[in-house]
Amino acid sequence: MGNNKFADLKKGIQELIDLIAAKNGKEANNKLVDISEDLDELLDFAEEDEDLIEISKYQVLLNQLQQKIIALDGQL
Repeated sequence: MGNNKFADLKKGIQELIDLIAAKNGKEANNKLVDISEDLDELLDFAEEDEDLIEISKYQVLLNQLQQKIIALDGQL
């Protein structure tokens, strides 16, 4: 799997973090769904153990960011 896919994923996650920081919960949630779908697709086609490890790290990060979005929605 190319590093390009992970680079795109990193970019999307940074955009998600920026949306959370801007307290834009709706757009952050939409971005989270998009990134989750991309991550699922990467997981479907992952062949190397290294890729699976990298993907699992992103899954943990997305779970943490999802908690932040839930907390953000509670504040609004």
